[in-house]
Amino acid sequence: MKNLCILLCFVFLCSCVQKLIDEPDNLISKEKITNILYDLAILNAAKSTNSIILRNNDIEPMQFLFSKYKIDSIQFVESNRYYASLPKEYENIYTAVNERLKSENKRMKGAKKSIDSLKTIERKAKRGVIKKKPKSAIKKGNDSLE
Repeated sequence: MKNLCILLCFVFLCSCVQKLIDEPDNLISKEKITNILYDLAILNAAKSTNSIILRNNDIEPMQFLFSKYKIDSIQFVESNRYYASLPKEYENIYTAVNERLKSENKRMKGAKKSIDSLKTIERKAKRGVIKKKPKSAIKKGNDSLE
């Protein structure tokens, strides 16, 4: 019984290592597929948010990606299916995409905050809430720097 258990465990472990899908001839590199999936996430967000802009500019997200990365739909599907058959690799790819999206989101929020702050200062200046320094104070400040 013990030998049978060991044999079954060995067979199970060997079957887990076996590749489900053979590597396609025109496999897209991990770095490139990561970039493609990142851009696809951005384009899908844009499509769901402002589909009119994409439509008015005749932008089809998938065709745009295929053109940008010089690939075709079959190459993309085969490569994506191959990586999906390797759960750890696929998880690493999507983790990298997710980290990149988080980083970009953080950068965009910081930029938006800066822009909003500048707009607030402009509005206050137009209403006269922020008072400008008198020219004499500016001249004195410049004289002390020289």
